[in-house]
Amino acid sequence: MKINTKYFGETSIDSNQVIHFVQGLPAFENEKEFVVLPLNEENIYHVLQSIHNEQVALIVTNPYLFFSNYEFTLNVNTREAIEIQSSSDVMVLAVLTIHDPFEKTTANLQAPIIVNYKKGTGKQVILNDSSYKTKHLLIEKEEEKHARIKSEAK
Repeated sequence: MKINTKYFGETSIDSNQVIHFVQGLPAFENEKEFVVLPLNEENIYHVLQSIHNEQVALIVTNPYLFFSNYEFTLNVNTREAIEIQSSSDVMVLAVLTIHDPFEKTTANLQAPIIVNYKKGTGKQVILNDSSYKTKHLLIEKEEEKHARIKSEAK
């Protein structure tokens, strides 16, 4: 199937790649079908692209590539809503806010997008953990990283 995309123009996708968001995404409740497209060859950054509206395209990444201590528990309702049987079926994505320069780019760790890629279902969840915010620097400067580690050790 062919879709129009914000960053790649017309693109062919396999209908098996479509992720169904029953409730849509916050601020895009009417957009219920998306596809994840690689943005770079290293597969670090992706585009969560609506298959019906080319202008709805979110830059996302696997948050564990940048935040190794990131963890949360999904509630039963979320697990049931996207039919999660095993954690190996799940892909977690963080929405990025791209800034210039790129070093100021932030990741939303408070509202990860959870995808059950085996079932083709997804949902964005809002975490109640106060340590996660909507704007975490994606690339932490070395001096900031050392200061954070030092303060966490206290």
